[in-house]
Amino acid sequence: MKGSESAKDYAYGTSMTSAEVDSAVVATTKDTIEPQLLDSGNASVSGSPDCVRTNGEVAELDANGVKMPPQETVFTLTIQPTVGDSFDLQINSAEMVQELHQVLLEREATCHKTCFSLQLNGVTLDNFTEIRAVPGLVDGSVLHVVEEPYTMREARIHMRHVRDLLRHNDQADAASAVDLTSLSFLPSVNLQDRGDKEKPFDGLPPDYVLPGTKERSLAPMLTSIPKGKLAIRNLGISPFNPPPGHRKMKGDVLYLFVDTVEKRRLHITCCTKGFFVNSSTDEVFNPAPSNQNKAICHSLVDLLNVVSPGFKKAYPTIMKKRNERHMLDRLPTPYPVYSWLSPAQEVAEDSIRADDASQPHRVGFEDHLPGQIRDWNEELQTTHEMARTSLPERLTRDRSVFKIHGDFIGAAIKGAVAVVDGNVMAINPADEPRTHMFIWNNIFFSLGFDVKDHYKELGGDAAAFAATSADLQGVKAYAALDNCKLCTLGMAIIDYRGYRVTAQSIIPGILDKEQEQSVVYGSVDFGKTVVSSEKYHELLEASAKELKLLPHEVVIDDKGNTAKLFTSYETKGIIGNDGRHYVLDLLRTMPPDVHYLQDAEVSEKAKELGFPRPFPHKLATLRQELVDIFHEARCMQFIKLAAGHVRQQLNSNKESQESLDIENEITRALVEVSEGRDPLTNCDITKEALSKAAEAVHSLRPDTFDVRFNPDCFSTTVKHAPGEDLEKQRKLVVEAAEFLVTCQLPEFVSSCVDASVTPIDGESLCDLMHARGINVRYLGDIVRSVLETGPSSYMVSLSVTELIARCAKHVLRQYMNSLPQEQLGLAVSHLLNAVFGNLAFDHSSGSNGDRSTKRNSRKSKKASAIGEWVAVNTKEFWIALCQESKNYYAFDLKVFFSKF
Repeated sequence: MKGSESAKDYAYGTSMTSAEVDSAVVATTKDTIEPQLLDSGNASVSGSPDCVRTNGEVAELDANGVKMPPQETVFTLTIQPTVGDSFDLQINSAEMVQELHQVLLEREATCHKTCFSLQLNGVTLDNFTEIRAVPGLVDGSVLHVVEEPYTMREARIHMRHVRDLLRHNDQADAASAVDLTSLSFLPSVNLQDRGDKEKPFDGLPPDYVLPGTKERSLAPMLTSIPKGKLAIRNLGISPFNPPPGHRKMKGDVLYLFVDTVEKRRLHITCCTKGFFVNSSTDEVFNPAPSNQNKAICHSLVDLLNVVSPGFKKAYPTIMKKRNERHMLDRLPTPYPVYSWLSPAQEVAEDSIRADDASQPHRVGFEDHLPGQIRDWNEELQTTHEMARTSLPERLTRDRSVFKIHGDFIGAAIKGAVAVVDGNVMAINPADEPRTHMFIWNNIFFSLGFDVKDHYKELGGDAAAFAATSADLQGVKAYAALDNCKLCTLGMAIIDYRGYRVTAQSIIPGILDKEQEQSVVYGSVDFGKTVVSSEKYHELLEASAKELKLLPHEVVIDDKGNTAKLFTSYETKGIIGNDGRHYVLDLLRTMPPDVHYLQDAEVSEKAKELGFPRPFPHKLATLRQELVDIFHEARCMQFIKLAAGHVRQQLNSNKESQESLDIENEITRALVEVSEGRDPLTNCDITKEALSKAAEAVHSLRPDTFDVRFNPDCFSTTVKHAPGEDLEKQRKLVVEAAEFLVTCQLPEFVSSCVDASVTPIDGESLCDLMHARGINVRYLGDIVRSVLETGPSSYMVSLSVTELIARCAKHVLRQYMNSLPQEQLGLAVSHLLNAVFGNLAFDHSSGSNGDRSTKRNSRKSKKASAIGEWVAVNTKEFWIALCQESKNYYAFDLKVFFSKF
């Protein structure tokens, strides 16, 4: 989802303020439903038989005489705003006119205007037309900005845009990830670049840094939030709305109120021509223009500059700070950083925030798409199916995919919070709360618990929790394939208040019938019965080859009939009402990690390292990155062995023509093998070389290279067909797991110690581990390997800190998901104090007197009514944390700390 867009494209794709959201949402929707063609479609006028001229661009013809998309060029256009000097702008011819709107929303002089259009020679330009497709637009053309009349929709968008502009520098919101914003290191880096130095400090150091202090203050870790300058105190919609009929016919659209910094309340009318101050008060409605402020302005900012001296003074300062911040520092992100430590927020009046927060059904697009609910599945699938043959098409598709996924994740986060907070009705309210399912804004939500004992034999709730992560990895693997006819669901996982919430887009028609009727491929009863489909075989064959999955046969009924599967039996295929073929339940896409299956046989080297190990669940799988790396390593080994065998056979007669022919033959065959094709050869020496190399690398085929994995080879619930060579298939999985601990893990540690790679925090450490196919559950092995290189390595503190943080998260989750809302703040504070502080009280001790006994009894009953978290002290928490480290990561923190 990262895409390949530039900073400007990124701004277009993710949006920064209300008006920009409107631009991006509508643009993306149109791109999604009706992708723009790269040529203009105009008639071609050219004297050359090999090219056509399209709106100033030259488009070549291919060998068949078919017009190819014209090459992109750069236009220099002159933009003439309604107020101020014109300016020149360079823009790619493949961009849409909408991109020009985005530029105007970025410039300081025009960023406060939202309701306008662009005209060329008096003709209004369509926002969703490509620059090169605009008739008459040439290099050097002048585009005029023309103010448009307001509607209710445009007025609400403008009001939110102004509010966002004035709050754009609010770092307190960024510290709490409000509206998907996050704090950035960029301002600190810029300060260092400017050579700013810390002021000398005269005085004694604080007590918490002096020797002998048991507790360290966390206050210095808090981000210092400078107080910004207020331009207005509050902005909101007046309770006098909607305009009465006679005022509506005079052009009134919306009534607002503004509380200025001079402590005056202004009642403002938005009419079709702009904004003016009316004569209303809080008690009396009088829509007539004010006698004191008769100005009417097309922009609310312009009006406030006229009527409020405080606004006029503060607004330039706010804009200056906004422009000083780098664009990438201002952008919201699909994955904001949620800090566990943030400064206290100063709550001020904000009517728009109150309106949004008190309506849990709002996603954020209601003002831009009034009366509509976005069909997430249709948007996701349509962007997935967009053309990707040429570079411009791929760029357009990547931007659309990034935008849709970002919007989906933002909506999923809001929906998950509403679900856990109890603001969404369950679709099965009569069932147990753990089994509740929800639909909110066309997104399906479920909780990560083991409902109906589906995962009872695999680890219960721990397995259900892990299954969602494995499913998401499978969705990512299939979504990354270049197969537009095989569809996956939009999916996001949100951990909130100790709950794991899974958000998924909805397959059309899946809620209208039973699951057994919907599934045409896979199993709905954990492998007892399996159905198959020829159509799905066609779609999955290429995908399975790319994912290194081995097609295998399983018994589907009591009569011994078999069916061929290209995925795990858990994977389900459903044909939606839209005719698309979907695959879901992809938790077993990758082969299992035998090091965490107690009944599995592991290699001798793995046994020496202490495997197999007990684990909370039996759904541990290898990563796709490891499968790809292992496959590539075995392929290189195969090529070297085959080439070496031929070289030995030809040592006696190197210079003969026959030897040269055989060398050419083996070279061609090995090239075919490296490209994933079956080598075709009639040479006996080449055949023998391929066979011996295949045997050495444990290929599944005796005559060529074939290393693929059966994800069901260790499954005990599905019946394997008699012809399946399970021993050979299992051996490959065992060797892949051995490859992880004997090759990938030592190489990664060596790279970190040698500074070939330099993780700077826990997140980058895990990302680097994943890139090399190492699961995070091997973090304990990473720590042990790093300790062997020397305790002074920076990797020791980094890896141990990440391990402790993850164990603390696991322990905290056990308390969090059973807490009522009113105890949440107290419990979080208490448990974090137990982690970082020194809560050394003994809740079990008491005095001898009867009065003390009764008092302690009352306290004990009160504590038990509140929750178990009240009785947790530092010692108990760290005992639980160390036990979690031992159970999950096979690392003994007690032994580690005893060395220091």
